[in-house]
Amino acid sequence: MKALIALSGGVDSSVAAYLMQQAGYNCIGCTMKLFENRDAAVSPAKSCCSLEDVEDARRVAFRLGMRFYVFNFTEDFREKIIGHFIEEYQAGRTPNPCIDCNRLMKFGKLWERAQILGYEKIVTGHYARIHFDGEKYHLLRGLDASKDQSYVLYDMTQEQLAHTAFPLGEKTKEEVRRIAREQGFLNAAKPDSQDICFVPEGDYAAVIAAHTGSAPVPGDFVDEEGRVLGRHKGIIHYTIGQRKGLGLALPASLFVLRIDPEKNQVVLGPSERLFRKEVLVKDFHWISGAAPAGPVFGQAKLRYRQKAAPVKALPQENGSVLLKFDDPQRAPTPGQSAVLYNGEEVLGGGIII
Repeated sequence: MKALIALSGGVDSSVAAYLMQQAGYNCIGCTMKLFENRDAAVSPAKSCCSLEDVEDARRVAFRLGMRFYVFNFTEDFREKIIGHFIEEYQAGRTPNPCIDCNRLMKFGKLWERAQILGYEKIVTGHYARIHFDGEKYHLLRGLDASKDQSYVLYDMTQEQLAHTAFPLGEKTKEEVRRIAREQGFLNAAKPDSQDICFVPEGDYAAVIAAHTGSAPVPGDFVDEEGRVLGRHKGIIHYTIGQRKGLGLALPASLFVLRIDPEKNQVVLGPSERLFRKEVLVKDFHWISGAAPAGPVFGQAKLRYRQKAAPVKALPQENGSVLLKFDDPQRAPTPGQSAVLYNGEEVLGGGIII
């Protein structure tokens, strides 16, 4: 069989390429060019991190004797990923562009390209597992709990799972780095990326300003009764649950409870007001391909690094799901993803309202 390896330039995708080759696949490597310097608010005179990653990926492909290609998806990425990212922040929500990128780029555009080239599998360095029971494909957590990335893959369809391989799902990060050292990969000790790829400096506002051509509009911090507490520097700078960086001198600690884009206000209040036992999730995607007829008892995560908590999931007629947690959850954030598990298996997920 033939496999198209998505090489990011990091150690994980490099080892994934090696493992697929060792498994007997006819492999080629590729890197998706997703953005330009201007998209990431980086000076044209500065070498963008993505260019360095492309060279790291090329070196690994060369060492493995693999053909290597760079696919230019910048227009789609700018419109569908960066554009949506900006719209969400301007609407007072907190998006997760990595999930959008997986759905639309890696398992969307890249799979289309693989089909054109006649390749049956696309391969990434995600720490997750795929199991086929003879009828359906199941998405499972990676065995290395500290690196498990199943949360960002909840949108995968049955077709995508059938044509995807995650060679690192059974590995630990320590094993992956050891394999990279043994194979002489120059990126064996390369640190994991911590930032959103097109926000390399972590400055969301700079990226949004670069694309919109306008600075965020200041407004009022208010309490839940509408009393003005001070001035904020634009709603895109804040997210639900935030305490630091408010720039206010207050007698007690207050947190961001809500963001009102219509009034251009950020509502502050005490920590206990952040907790909710019920969370409504829209556009819920069931990996099985169909919503269950009744309630589902499992566990759910409201953010990537959160521990999954016991929950009853109630499918609604409009395609949303009401999550009822056993214990109150802190700061469910509109725009972020809620992902439903049954032990090791990802059942699906959607966007928190």
